[in-house]
Amino acid sequence: MRIIDLALKDLLQILRDWKAAFFLLVMPIGFTLMFGFMFGGTFSGDSEVETDPRIPVAFVDQDQNLLGGTLYELLSLSDTVRLVLPEAGQTQEELNAQVESGELAAVVIIPQGYSAALLASGTSPSEVPQLNVIINTESGAGTTAQWAIQNAASRLISVAQTAEFSTQTRAALEPFADESARQTYFAAALEEAVTAWENPSVEMQTSQTGQDSVDEGEAAYSTNAFTHSSAGMMVQFAIAGLMGAAEVLVLERKSGSLQRLLTTSIRRYEILLGHFLAMLVMIFAQFVVLIVFAQVFLDVPYFSAPLATLVMALSTAVFAAALGLLIGTLAKTPEQVVVYSLIPMFILSGLGGAWMPLEFTGETFQKIAYLTPLAWAMDGFKDITVRGQGLEAILMPAFVVLMFAAACFGLSIWRFKFEEA
Repeated sequence: MRIIDLALKDLLQILRDWKAAFFLLVMPIGFTLMFGFMFGGTFSGDSEVETDPRIPVAFVDQDQNLLGGTLYELLSLSDTVRLVLPEAGQTQEELNAQVESGELAAVVIIPQGYSAALLASGTSPSEVPQLNVIINTESGAGTTAQWAIQNAASRLISVAQTAEFSTQTRAALEPFADESARQTYFAAALEEAVTAWENPSVEMQTSQTGQDSVDEGEAAYSTNAFTHSSAGMMVQFAIAGLMGAAEVLVLERKSGSLQRLLTTSIRRYEILLGHFLAMLVMIFAQFVVLIVFAQVFLDVPYFSAPLATLVMALSTAVFAAALGLLIGTLAKTPEQVVVYSLIPMFILSGLGGAWMPLEFTGETFQKIAYLTPLAWAMDGFKDITVRGQGLEAILMPAFVVLMFAAACFGLSIWRFKFEEA
């Protein structure tokens, strides 16, 4: 009961300050809208215009044959790459420079004679001609594009060989009148093979979320730019909102009220838990308001998996509260509280992908990012809102975030235990 009383006292003290509402609600909503609009987001409605977040890949067809158009069609079906046709007169060197700068994830080139070589090749992989693919191997986007191109090329080989086999079988049964008739039949067989790839008669779905099925039309990526900015600003300003709560502990120490409190029957761990509980309730309430706002006004699908959203929000709030408690035990003055809050906020947010999706950064940066709790928190929220997954998918991110929370809480206990009030 004493823990709850102390938490209620902290909450009342925090809510008297207008800066608390500013950092908890006004700024995260404002920055969510700002970042969302920067990346092409709009409010949901009849006039909604959405950007395509798939990574751009330039497509160059030097063969100008039927199979080139088929490969273009197969790549257009990809959930990860977006085909871009080079501008008139654009040189190969200019395309290479765009890959190096990151403007393009890759360039896929169909060389002259590719279609004839593919149809004449055998079943051995060494006999199959290769596409010319230019990527930046140090880029995560380049690696993703390479996988998508290889997947489409494998499908092209399958549908081309299927169409050719069908054409040869038809010719054996009834010879074609001329080469034009043969090409017409081959084109029709090729189109049927592509359609069969798009709509297989037997389809296997795997689920990491415990859900029985995936809604029709659900994409592997989100076209709503607010899905990233909502989660990013929510986890960022959870740290900024701690300033008022951490300042309470500092003011208690400076005024001597903490020292007087330590002379009562209340134990040290109860004091820590009381302050921790106040921060947890405050941050979790912030998350609830921001999640409801994003769901209702920005069409961010947090409620598609409500239990997963609850677990992810609660685990992130636990970490933020533990970090706030650590800041309160380390800081000596209110000014230090501001510094100790803003510095980790900017560092963790920048590294953790709150400002820019980690998928668009290099492999080394991503490895460093996942040493921070906010990268895991962002992963968990985006598993729900972007990837359409549920509880099972976010258990690992939530667990890692809670481990960071335990570390911060342990440091708080150690620091408070040896500190002179």
